[in-house]
Amino acid sequence: MNNLNSLVFFWPELLLSVTILTAILADLFYSKKDSFKVVYWSLGGMFLTYIAIRLQDIEPTSLFMGTVAHDPFSQFFKILILISTAIVMLMSLVSGELKKYRMGEYFSIMTIMTFGLFLMTSSIDILMVYLSIEIVSIMSFFLAGYLKRNSLSNEASLKYVIYGAFSSGIMLYGLSILFGLTGSTNFFEMQKAISLLGADSNLALVLSTVFILVGFGYKISAVPFHFWTPDVYEGSPSTITAYLSIAPKAAGFALMLRFFNQVFGDMSIDISTSWSAINNVPWPELIAVLSAATMTVGNLVAIQQNNVKRMLAYSSIAHAGYMMMAIPMMSNSSIEGVMMYLIMYLFMNLGAFFVVIYVKDQIGGEDYNSFDGLGWKMPYVAIPMTLFMVALTGLPPTAGFVGKFYIFAAVIESGSRFYWLAFVGVINSVISLYYYIRVVRHMYLIGERNDEFINPSSKLVLSLLVVLAIPSFVFGWYFSPIAEWISKSTIMFQGM
Repeated sequence: MNNLNSLVFFWPELLLSVTILTAILADLFYSKKDSFKVVYWSLGGMFLTYIAIRLQDIEPTSLFMGTVAHDPFSQFFKILILISTAIVMLMSLVSGELKKYRMGEYFSIMTIMTFGLFLMTSSIDILMVYLSIEIVSIMSFFLAGYLKRNSLSNEASLKYVIYGAFSSGIMLYGLSILFGLTGSTNFFEMQKAISLLGADSNLALVLSTVFILVGFGYKISAVPFHFWTPDVYEGSPSTITAYLSIAPKAAGFALMLRFFNQVFGDMSIDISTSWSAINNVPWPELIAVLSAATMTVGNLVAIQQNNVKRMLAYSSIAHAGYMMMAIPMMSNSSIEGVMMYLIMYLFMNLGAFFVVIYVKDQIGGEDYNSFDGLGWKMPYVAIPMTLFMVALTGLPPTAGFVGKFYIFAAVIESGSRFYWLAFVGVINSVISLYYYIRVVRHMYLIGERNDEFINPSSKLVLSLLVVLAIPSFVFGWYFSPIAEWISKSTIMFQGM
């Protein structure tokens, strides 16, 4: 579809662009004290964007001369990104870390990043892939270093830039090899060209796959491309740490699923069962090994942490490993598994980070000792935190159990080829129980009991705790509407 006709289907992104410009202009008219009000413009624009997405015709097609896909798959991830962005923006309003800084730029940059994430979920051309990843990365660098007077935040931003530039360069080299082999930048044209290549091209294909995985692995914090994650997560504003653990990760998985299935997969319109890797390129085995390494390293290092925020950073690496388990299966159920896990992970992980933010503001620390006796001092905070920890472990009847059930079911359904990966996943889930329940232990079994409760004075704090806690519990036993939505959203644009 040509550029002019594509605009009819590009309304959500156009509304988001207008929102970005409005937020930037609005910030010029607010004083430093009132600059937080830019959030209302951003949230209003994103709400209109959400309405535009829901009202769209979702017949799969391509836009802008085959560079962007318009399909139910991208629509699902765009809604997920909007929800996570809106929640983090509201969390930012009650964060003590940000009160000393002008907030208008902060919300504007988050909105720009949302636009980049939208493009990541829709890209079907390697030029658009690189462009969207760079938009997201550059905005992430700004947000990680937003606490300009904090040396840890400055360090986080610098490390993020260095690792980001390194991984981006390697990925670009991998994409250039792929372009040289296929003579095209479009996913579907590349797939056709790869299917006609002989065995003498396999080494180049494997090298390009490895190099491209560096860029994708960096975005989702997969081992061994995770080294930036703990330091950046610890030094960034806690709200941005929460955001980086959800939104870019969701877009990264959307891009990985689309890229490997449409470029390196022998994919048909009916993907109810499974398809095969094209030209016998061993990318499923490669991702399976990375998945096992990611969840194992994330969990083993998380055990050693004494800072809860840093523990959650390493646990987010482990959760990326769990989600990567489903990618090599190359089936409809594996795609559904990743999508289901991301929805469940959104609420329980943002909830855990929000409690850490609140505890730091009230008590002044992020280590385990800061949670001593919290169950008796702040039960309205400790009870949701207990739920989030149980859910992140994957125990029933929480949302985390449903997410892991879908992932493990996809692995087992694929046959005995990857049974070993399911076994590694189960062992890692047991390991994670230690450091998650350690938080609960500090809240209820360590420290003195307090006869007086300290209740959150802010209605927004209570509202966010409820909004994040209820889905973390309810989705553990009532998830059929989500399952139906996901089953309708696995449809990808398959080319002309």
